[in-house]
Amino acid sequence: MLGTVPAWVTVLQLLAAGLVAGFCALQWVWWRGEVRPASAAWSLAWSLVMSLILLGGGLYALTTPGSVRDVLVFVHAQLVAAFVVMAIPVTRAIAGGPRIRYWLWAAVALFVTRAVLWWVPLDRYIADAEVLAAALLLVPTAVVVSYVVVAVGRTSLTRLGSLLVVAGAESLALFTASVVVHDHASGAMFGALWAIPLAVGIEVLALKRLRDAQDDAARQNQMRDALARLANSAWFIKDADALLLTARDEARTILSDPSIEGSLRPIARDRFVTELFSSEKVEHPPQARTFLIDLAQIVSAAAERYQLGERLHVTAFADPLTRLPNRRAVEEHLLAMLERANVERTRVSLIYCDLDGFKRVNDSFGHAHGDALLVRVAEYLRNALAEYDSYVGRVGGDEFVIVLARAPQDVDLVVIARSIREGFIDRNGGSRPARLTVGVATWLPGDVVDADALVRHADTAMLEAKRSRSGFRVFDRALRRRVEAERHQRAALEAAVAEGHFTAYFQPIVDAETLEIVQVEALARWDHHGNLILPADWLELAEESGLIVPIGLEILRQGRRALERFQMPVSVNIAARQLAEPDALEQIETAWGDAFWEHLTLEITESALVQTSSAVPVLSELRARGARIAVDDFGTGYSSLARIARLPVDELKIDRSFVRDMGTERGRGVVRAIVALASTHGLAVVAEGVETPHQLTALADMGVTRVQGNFLGRAAPNLPVRGPRPATGATAIVPERSRSLRAIGVPTPNASRDGSRLATVRRRG
Repeated sequence: MLGTVPAWVTVLQLLAAGLVAGFCALQWVWWRGEVRPASAAWSLAWSLVMSLILLGGGLYALTTPGSVRDVLVFVHAQLVAAFVVMAIPVTRAIAGGPRIRYWLWAAVALFVTRAVLWWVPLDRYIADAEVLAAALLLVPTAVVVSYVVVAVGRTSLTRLGSLLVVAGAESLALFTASVVVHDHASGAMFGALWAIPLAVGIEVLALKRLRDAQDDAARQNQMRDALARLANSAWFIKDADALLLTARDEARTILSDPSIEGSLRPIARDRFVTELFSSEKVEHPPQARTFLIDLAQIVSAAAERYQLGERLHVTAFADPLTRLPNRRAVEEHLLAMLERANVERTRVSLIYCDLDGFKRVNDSFGHAHGDALLVRVAEYLRNALAEYDSYVGRVGGDEFVIVLARAPQDVDLVVIARSIREGFIDRNGGSRPARLTVGVATWLPGDVVDADALVRHADTAMLEAKRSRSGFRVFDRALRRRVEAERHQRAALEAAVAEGHFTAYFQPIVDAETLEIVQVEALARWDHHGNLILPADWLELAEESGLIVPIGLEILRQGRRALERFQMPVSVNIAARQLAEPDALEQIETAWGDAFWEHLTLEITESALVQTSSAVPVLSELRARGARIAVDDFGTGYSSLARIARLPVDELKIDRSFVRDMGTERGRGVVRAIVALASTHGLAVVAEGVETPHQLTALADMGVTRVQGNFLGRAAPNLPVRGPRPATGATAIVPERSRSLRAIGVPTPNASRDGSRLATVRRRG
């Protein structure tokens, strides 16, 4: 196939070889950077062989006859054979086709035979050796062409495919002519030029594939960027429908298909299905369909996240029963309104509503009935102030608040509070209707932005309305001053407890006939900068704040020291709050000690004993250890005769209000009834508040065995002892020297009297 050709043909061969080699370099770069498909690899190898064939043809003209040219001719022949054989796998990789095994074996076998016979001097053995050589070249070529025709016939050709077929046909014609034509000059010309049409066709196809690959890579980058943009937008848009529109627009832009539409459908268990499709049934390639699926998955995942976030928000900021904002949501809204009002210089009011009778409804009709009542209250409050900029929330079990932005003046707030109070009367809970108690507090421009303080003030106004039974109350200056005074008093009370400024004063309890001191009662006094403050001024605050517990324990400790100091039984008041403590028994044991329980009397008010369920077990345990239990202020509470018999009680203390009325028949009748009740149940009796000789005489005549009061001895840090009758005004004081504790008697019922009289304390030594 190689022969002497004009110089321009040689130049053309070399230029074509360089051009094909350059395209090979581009194809290699493309192949290295992509997924490395088989078609790209075979196309690169085929182009490389084509470049070597053209290079060999060009070098032939530059060599002289000899062994070098002979080797070059042989190598060129094998490159041509390899090029023809490689057409089979190249066609299979690019266009598809039948299996290549048998076709490839047939072509390779013939070309191998030709290569073996190349160095055999056939002219010596065969007359037509050239015909055999041509046959060994054309027959395998025909096999390859047949496979190509079969493979191409099964596919629809594109323009570039048709161009490649035409170029291949031209090269095949030139190739056949170079073998068949015996004119040395013409055959050499055909042999030098046959590869150029096919080389042009191959490289045009390769260039097109390279550009397609670049376009695909650019489109993939655009798709990745679009997916990243959509994923980022999913964290900021917070609207599944808006995100779906964004995904649709991205798909239309990237795929250049304006017919793409989207749909978002909810399915079971808060899941969503998203679809992006072409409304005009445009068939997209697999890569584009994958892109649409990825966009849809991002939208679906975001929609599910939005749904979950909304549910969590409802759970975190809404009351599940009434669907009103909960305490946390109210606090955030109130703070936002206060900050806005601080800029606008407007007023913000907080209306605090408490449902009266809710516990009674729950206890009488069940929690379902109570829940229904709360729902009715919530619905009523939603519509109560529709004309105002209001925000209704539930902050507790039966407590609701209304945040009123741009609130009106106090006069109008009073009207609003009254209308809320009078507008809700629920009679589904029996004869006593459930109503709302309303408290109102207002933040004024210039005040400190303190949402907690505003809530406290509104709650205080509501509690004041409940205490005064007015039904509604506005937190005004008078109430503010009282709250400030209570706050200062509480701070002082806390400091006094911390610094140990509470001390015990002792009031004697004497025998009603002999006036001998038989017991002392330890009374708490607050030493405030040298001034003694009586319990009436701080007891209620101490009970509300819980400070009564450490105060009571301190007085109990001082009472124990008084037992050792005075050698006298001690009576100590104990609060219901102290008995309600989880470790009340351990606290009392620590304060009193582990001995001499029989010399301790614990006094608890009648109301506390009846209303505090946890008091009875603790008192029963203390009574089992020897302590005595006295009902203080008896007759002012809610005890029944049957209940008194079941309670762990040893004595009754007649309230001073009944002793004060001893001058009337009604007062004397009450005292007689209490004495008779105590006698029936085997209880001792002590009368408090004795102020006159007449009261003392009358009580003794009625059978009261022990009495106490200012007439018999005021509370003092020391112990008055028996001396002349109090009428003389002379009083002896026990010296403060410490004495060792002696065994002392315990007051017991005196058998010589009617059973209600107690014997005096026995002293030994």
